[in-house]
Amino acid sequence: MAQGALRGPSDYSREPPRHPSLRINAKEPFNAEPERRDLAAAYITPVDLFFKRNHGPIPVLDDIDSYCVTIGGLAGRPRQLSLDDIRKLPKYNVTATLQCAGNRRTEMSKSRKVRGVGWDVCALGNATWGGAKLSDVLQLVGVPYHTEITPSGGKHVEFISVDQCPEEKGGPYKASIPLGQATNPAADVLLAYEMNGEVLKRDHGYPLRAIVPGVIGARSVKWLDRIDIIEEESQGFFMQKDYKMFPPSVDWDNIVWSTRKPQMDYPVQSAICSLEDISAVKPGQVIVAGYALSGGGRGIERVDISPDGGKSWFEAHRYQKQGVPYVAGNVTSDKWAWVLFKAIVDVKGDTEIVAKAVDSSANVQPESVESIWNLRGILNTCWHRVRLLATPNLRSFM
Repeated sequence: MAQGALRGPSDYSREPPRHPSLRINAKEPFNAEPERRDLAAAYITPVDLFFKRNHGPIPVLDDIDSYCVTIGGLAGRPRQLSLDDIRKLPKYNVTATLQCAGNRRTEMSKSRKVRGVGWDVCALGNATWGGAKLSDVLQLVGVPYHTEITPSGGKHVEFISVDQCPEEKGGPYKASIPLGQATNPAADVLLAYEMNGEVLKRDHGYPLRAIVPGVIGARSVKWLDRIDIIEEESQGFFMQKDYKMFPPSVDWDNIVWSTRKPQMDYPVQSAICSLEDISAVKPGQVIVAGYALSGGGRGIERVDISPDGGKSWFEAHRYQKQGVPYVAGNVTSDKWAWVLFKAIVDVKGDTEIVAKAVDSSANVQPESVESIWNLRGILNTCWHRVRLLATPNLRSFM
């Protein structure tokens, strides 16, 4: 176990400070997201406004000098690494968006009730993560680049946290990724100790966390204690009995968890952040802005906007970095990061604005939430819709 960890499954007395504007969706454990307008205000999400997703109390690690992470399992040369050991490896900065699989769950629950923390459209954020590549770390224990299976039969890499979760009966949070992904330098899997150029905050995994770009946030395990090479994928609760995508016909009476694989890549997604679900606006030009992203390193080829509920469409402007044209798949673009979009809509009367994204593999968001409804409310990627109420005398209306 990581040294210096003070753990109490019901101790919330040492919660870190948080930004007062966050929308709190659960207090214990703490889960919160920023307001829409704050999220879309910048390409790089400020740390204080990055969504907070937790399954138990925030671990406290005070004795950082004795902190270490154990690399073991079916590895050739198991060992313990201190934070200094990891910092001595080449440092990489990777800009990547992390998204909770439950993003937009509240919207899905309106169609048919689902279980889970209720999230609006802001259970994600885009940050520049600094740390060592997992592929370099695994070389220290005798696992070369691009290894699919070790001589002793290891095919997966399991991240084990200091975090304690009720779902694990007080045990640690854990998740795994395929060994081939972990040992591929181009996959950019990090053991991160920095976020936006600063030391990780407790809410985001201090002192060390995994960052698995292009994959649902549940696999980017925080507060690392162990990293084990294992034969089969992790048997942890959040791999085997959660974060799996079931069809609308499955409910809590007929679910068989083993019939589905754990969700990894996330589908193409977009959301409007400049407007609420129902917004009163003055007739005239209205800014429609938000984010779009896709998993697996796929870029965003288009963001389509409809000013009339889906009857007609036009393309929004897409961008990432200021002054650099965004081109999906170009070396100047961040392949693991979201793409922001902006469009101007001329509003004459009450209407519905719709956004949908298309990724570089021509995947497109589904039109309706009913077709992708699932009992855990994950991966709500249907067209995002907001209603506009054209109100000439906006002051008196509000």
